[in-house]
Amino acid sequence: MSISSLIKEFDPISLSEMESVKLMNRIDTKYAVPMAVLPAILDAAMADYCAQETDGKRIATYDTMYYDTDSLDMYIRHHDRQLVRQKIRVRQYVDSSLTFLEIKRKDNKGRTKKKRIVVPGFDIAADTQSRLKHKNREDEPLTVAQFIDGKSRYTWDSISPHLRTKFHRITLVNKAKTERLTIDLDLVWENVITGEAKTFPNLVIIELKRDGYVSSKMTHIMLELHIHPFKISKYCIGTALTTPGLKRNRFKKKIRSIEKMLNSDN
Repeated sequence: MSISSLIKEFDPISLSEMESVKLMNRIDTKYAVPMAVLPAILDAAMADYCAQETDGKRIATYDTMYYDTDSLDMYIRHHDRQLVRQKIRVRQYVDSSLTFLEIKRKDNKGRTKKKRIVVPGFDIAADTQSRLKHKNREDEPLTVAQFIDGKSRYTWDSISPHLRTKFHRITLVNKAKTERLTIDLDLVWENVITGEAKTFPNLVIIELKRDGYVSSKMTHIMLELHIHPFKISKYCIGTALTTPGLKRNRFKKKIRSIEKMLNSDN
């Protein structure tokens, strides 16, 4: 059975029903698996999870631009295992026409806190061209600059667009509404500085989001399928893959592991 057919077998949950499962302060557990394993995961999860549905669609399209400093400070801090770090991005939920400016902060206890605001009318492509040419805030909505300057360790003037990431996402919510599971497919990375692009067509990145290390049906499913947690940052892996000469010692092993996993599945 195809992925789209399997997802249709899940009970649906709407965006409004998802409001109680925001988990803006959470523990994340990530996994990387080949596409061929995904049907078994979905089949095992069907009884305990609902699939998010928006306008009749259960596989959503995401378009994200990650920002960083000229010296890639956010990337370097992650690479160098700094426990306290941030990611700044603009994410467009293409199917629902919603765009958010988001700041993700990791603390020294491993918790992820996310702050975001809606940025209506924000055009990722147009902003990228403007910022790369001028690097000033003259044409930016004041709320964008104020949000970054007030909520981040960086200022809006000190960062610029670096990596555009596009993918499709399936979102599952357990029926107790205590956790979310995001399943990202068809990942494409485009580096707007170097012009390099990279994709892993058969890679699936799964992220379990919950409020602390509470019991989860999904962790049991993964253990039964012999799938183990795999720490991965879409921003860092994409940046490492598309920036020639960039320091990436920490991510070489992860990239090789992904390539080996995908090649052995062929």
